[in-house]
Amino acid sequence: MNGSRLLAQIIKELLSLLRDPRARAILILPPLLQLMIFSFAATLEVRNATVAVFNEDTGQPAQEFVTDVTSAGFVGHVITVHSRQEQDELIEQGRALLTLHIPEDFSRHRLAGQPAPVQVILDGQQANAAQVALSYLQAIAMEQGNRVEPMVLRHAFNPNLIYQWYVVPSLSGILSMLIALAVTALSISRERELGTFDQLLVSPTTPLEIILAKCLPAVLMGFVMGSVMITAALLLFQVPFTGSLLWLAGALVLFIISVVGIGLMVSAVSETQQQAILGVFALAVPMVLMSGFATPVENMPDLLQWMAQAIPLTHFLVIVQGSFLKSIPADVVISHLWPLALIALVTLSGATLVVRKRLH
Repeated sequence: MNGSRLLAQIIKELLSLLRDPRARAILILPPLLQLMIFSFAATLEVRNATVAVFNEDTGQPAQEFVTDVTSAGFVGHVITVHSRQEQDELIEQGRALLTLHIPEDFSRHRLAGQPAPVQVILDGQQANAAQVALSYLQAIAMEQGNRVEPMVLRHAFNPNLIYQWYVVPSLSGILSMLIALAVTALSISRERELGTFDQLLVSPTTPLEIILAKCLPAVLMGFVMGSVMITAALLLFQVPFTGSLLWLAGALVLFIISVVGIGLMVSAVSETQQQAILGVFALAVPMVLMSGFATPVENMPDLLQWMAQAIPLTHFLVIVQGSFLKSIPADVVISHLWPLALIALVTLSGATLVVRKRLH
């Protein structure tokens, strides 16, 4: 392997990316816009919800409960209804996230110190938001029923449940993964589409030098983008950082390397850049969904849990989230670094075999 030839190939790859205005726009602007948009839009909080109240009880406990509900932070609009028919119509028409029915004996049961059940109807079309709103209602009801000895609820690591403390660090992994996949997937397919791939084959450059020249710029771009996201989390969104920057930087490099192998295989089997981009999105969406970002991996079927362990993002999310909020111990970091190293070895080896086959 010739060092000067390899350096020239790497510089060529970087220049081909940075000289093209469209490539610059695709690689730089969307991730920054996505960071700003997703940081505020990708939230599990429920705000400004419309709640319908059907209160058949005129007693003071019932009035206090209604006041507590209607003044809650997640409620934006309250609709007072006077029949079950109105209550059902609001849910059917999608005009209310949930309806609250307080029976006429609510106050009597409450004053007698007995359980005072209420009926809550949720809009099943908005299942996640409705479940979150229901948990808010349950907290209000619990406070109503335990005024003498209130239950103290504390959320470890994120006491105020600031969703950006969870979302923004996670985006550093997701967006840097997308960048690394896109840059690598476009590398060989771009050469093939522009007609310069044949020239590359007859040059003195060896297959190993070609593979490294395609991988290293993507690793650099992915690392830079991930570093920008982490810096934004620290300085712009003020997410507390309690871990080790050195461990996190090492995990980021290993994570990007493991992703680059996947992108290189996509690039090798794609004839055009359009096919490469479609291949990236075909892989990226399941990888994000199965990584534990949106839903816990433990909630998935056993087969999907095993598949999730083969996804680099699954392990990096544990490291980056723990580095920010939990002061994650070094042994836990290592327990997720070796799967990343194994995935990187497998993906790069597979990519090398695929690319060598295409080069001959």
